[in-house]
Amino acid sequence: MTTIAAAMQLLIAVAFVTIPLVRHRYGPAAQAAAERELERQGVPARVLAENRLRFDAGGHETAAPATVALIMIVLAALNLAGHHWGEILSWTFMPLVLIGNGVILYSQLTATRSVQAAFARKNDPMLARVDVPAFLKASEEGFPRWVFPILQNARHTAVFGGAAIALLATALA
Repeated sequence: MTTIAAAMQLLIAVAFVTIPLVRHRYGPAAQAAAERELERQGVPARVLAENRLRFDAGGHETAAPATVALIMIVLAALNLAGHHWGEILSWTFMPLVLIGNGVILYSQLTATRSVQAAFARKNDPMLARVDVPAFLKASEEGFPRWVFPILQNARHTAVFGGAAIALLATALA
């Protein structure tokens, strides 16, 4: 059973590594598409930099998923080695992965509302003019068609399913 838990933890690690890899490869195109959309709307593209909006793999878009992937790799190694810390840490981290991925999914589902709210909080008349749905749609179109929703859904399935199976395997071990 610990081998099954380890396999699921490695699957989750791969799922999280795809986030910065895809953003590194296609983020600049998404950034350019978003900037073009802002210019089309009569909003200077500099507002993205001024408000720290990025579509590349910089900052937390790399650090957070890479950290989760590293933790999953360590858990998998402990479980494969049959070390008792593998079970203890699996009980600790797998629920956190489920919750964290739930937060990620929620933020993706509410992206338009949350960006609109963030722009409104800035009290910047330039940001108030942004057609956020069109802006986000343009940025998404900077990524290949297989990223949204195919890779995104596959990643969520792997993480939610893998975490549930890893917890079940840990319970049965």
